[in-house]
Amino acid sequence: MNQSVSATPSLEEHTHEHSVVTKQQLFAKQLIVLVLEMLLALPLGLFLAKFQIGRIAWIFGGIAAGTMVLQGCRILYQYSPQPNRTARKVGMALVGLTVGASNAHGNLTSVASSIPIFIFLTLFLLLSGSCIGYIYSRLSKTNLLTAMLATVPGGVGIMAAIAADYNKNVSLVALVQAIRVTSVVVLIPLVAKTSTGNYYRQTLPINAAWFNFDPSQLQLLLLVLVITGLVVYPAILFKIPAGDFFGALLIGIGFNPLLHWLPFGGDISFSPPPIINLLGQMLLGITIGEYWGDKPNFRKRTVGYALMSVAMTLIAGAIAAVLAMQLTSWDWLTCLLVTAPGGSAEMILVSLALNHNVEIVTTGHLVRLIAINSSLPLWVFLFRRLDQQLPESV
Repeated sequence: MNQSVSATPSLEEHTHEHSVVTKQQLFAKQLIVLVLEMLLALPLGLFLAKFQIGRIAWIFGGIAAGTMVLQGCRILYQYSPQPNRTARKVGMALVGLTVGASNAHGNLTSVASSIPIFIFLTLFLLLSGSCIGYIYSRLSKTNLLTAMLATVPGGVGIMAAIAADYNKNVSLVALVQAIRVTSVVVLIPLVAKTSTGNYYRQTLPINAAWFNFDPSQLQLLLLVLVITGLVVYPAILFKIPAGDFFGALLIGIGFNPLLHWLPFGGDISFSPPPIINLLGQMLLGITIGEYWGDKPNFRKRTVGYALMSVAMTLIAGAIAAVLAMQLTSWDWLTCLLVTAPGGSAEMILVSLALNHNVEIVTTGHLVRLIAINSSLPLWVFLFRRLDQQLPESV
């Protein structure tokens, strides 16, 4: 009798231990994959930097590394790891910290007066994305919610996660979003190169001091990273829109003023070492590349419709840039960076590399990130209702 009573707890304990072991093995595999991607992204970034690709060469190195490692895992080991969302969040936080530190002395008051324009441009892009999603849905015979999640400028991971929550076509959403982000990340720097001669001359030299080994700076770096983690983690936990990027950005802006306010920190100044920016770029690139490496086989027709929707989204971004030029005194490159459809952190990095109106570009993309993420529940509700009234689609 006693043996039969104790059997159930023993079975539950065994199941729990097995679950813990499985999670540990999964974490170990993800860590190994990420380390391999970083080790590959580093020489690729160095190679591209030598050819004067520019300060965002490390994003492209990360994209190539993420794609190659995930494809290698699938082909050589029949193992298909999922894109690492944690790596993207860490990358966003590191980039946010760097951008915030560069904006610490910027004139943010003048940018605040342009917030109504940012909101208008965001609404224009959201409405354009909805129209493009409807056209894409009808042409590709895809249900409306899937099409909307695929075409509205948002994060690849966020949109794919929502698609999974509602049992929609996650692979298709990730495909279209990955094409859009990659297109923007590749095309905008090329446009910047042709229009701004100093863009490629600002490449970080290979022999530059990537890391400051001064003890006081190391202590400040450790302190700012701990503070960033303490701020960013709750923001992610409570699903605050753009919390990883926005929280780190605020830390970067406020860290030096806080030091100067303290009685013992009047002469102390901290600037994130270049390695922080490079690591953030590589992680952003790796997660984009992972979505390419994770893609199943699609028919040519599916890819064709995806490319068509991305082309329409890019055209909508160009129209928004023209509108911004009419409404503001910004130059055309600033307008293009502000209205580029997606790749917000990447576009801010381009403006940082160019030293070109970083405050304006940062504020514009933050307004859009917050607007898109906070309004997503309403958009999902409306498109689900429309889906029920329209003919059935796949």
